[in-house]
Amino acid sequence: MIRTFCGATVKAVGTARPIKEVRRLHSSYDVAVVGGGIVGLATVRELILRHPTLSFILLEKEKELAVHQSGHNSGVIHSGIYYTPGSLKARLCVRGATLAYEYCDKKGLPYKKCGKLIVATEQEEIPRLQALYERGMKNNVRDLSIVDAKGIREREPYCRGIMALDSPYTGIVDWRMVALRQAGSTEGMKYPIAIRDKKGREVRCRYVLTCGGLYSDRLSQISGCSREPRIVPFRGDYLVLKPEKHYLVKGNIYPVPDPRFPFLGVHFTPRMDGSVWLGPNAVLAFKREGYKVYDFNARDFADALSFRGLQKLVMKNVVYGMGEMYRGIFIGAQVKILQKYIPELSLSDVLRGPAGVRAQALDRDGNLVDDFVFDGGVGDVGSRVLHVRNAPSPAATSSLAIAEMVADEVEKRFEL
Repeated sequence: MIRTFCGATVKAVGTARPIKEVRRLHSSYDVAVVGGGIVGLATVRELILRHPTLSFILLEKEKELAVHQSGHNSGVIHSGIYYTPGSLKARLCVRGATLAYEYCDKKGLPYKKCGKLIVATEQEEIPRLQALYERGMKNNVRDLSIVDAKGIREREPYCRGIMALDSPYTGIVDWRMVALRQAGSTEGMKYPIAIRDKKGREVRCRYVLTCGGLYSDRLSQISGCSREPRIVPFRGDYLVLKPEKHYLVKGNIYPVPDPRFPFLGVHFTPRMDGSVWLGPNAVLAFKREGYKVYDFNARDFADALSFRGLQKLVMKNVVYGMGEMYRGIFIGAQVKILQKYIPELSLSDVLRGPAGVRAQALDRDGNLVDDFVFDGGVGDVGSRVLHVRNAPSPAATSSLAIAEMVADEVEKRFEL
């Protein structure tokens, strides 16, 4: 059994009908999962499939599910090219992509295998492109190949480059739709932990699992764990291609990544709604849920600027960071970079689009935490809490595989 407690409204998962009697919240559950994004939803789904006799409650501070990172991302189903062979991130992405396609097929959810080209426009990028190919092959990425300039034009008639990595297994999907479909899964002592909202409503449970995304460090600190790695929010501002220019892009077009910031770099991404997103840049967000340029939260801003890890990251990458800020303000500068790949693109072909916020985990030395981090407390209560501290991109693609791993960890720590 599972219910969700979203904001001030309590709903049965899979329905839109509020549970009118608030006192039903004063119930006891075996496991409470905090965080109604795609990782939290996929994890509780996996736990229900494994333990149908246990009771679960999903707690989310918003009134709807999957409204932050899960609903503000590129929508790409990544194939697993970029990640270090043998790493947890690589294994989870490759398996997660397979599980995502299988899940969408099973549930009748729409997706497109539109493919991706990682394009080299200069000779100096070719060794990095070939290294990416070797990395992808070691990660068992499906149907990967290197194509020449002619092959690029055959796949993307308006794209120009001298060599590219072709990944036809890459796709696009509406990840929020996937997350909400997972919320519809309902198959499926002592309760020493109480969780209360601001109105004093309470649920009690035996164990707590948090998948807090942008607030994972604060959730961990509340239960007595370390605040590090610290979450620093970075906003990515997208451009959108005007509808009459959609013919310029058929599938995903990505640059050869910068080794320092492999998750950055402007790209072309078709969307399930028919739109095409271009970008994004990456700049410090002044609010953890700040999707607009002028969104500001004093606590979030002070937390970020006072963190020694961010200060070190900025000092090491001042020029790069200033460039990202400049491209965010002057979209012509971003279009100039995009023209390296599609010369026909012009400033008049694009409009400012939506934005997303990445929950980037940093350590105190200014290093980007690039893999998954678990944390838990000690003692009678602390040992009953498990935090997913970092679930880096591509968390949406990897979500079903992450859920398997998290469920394994839950079973191990809580002896379910």
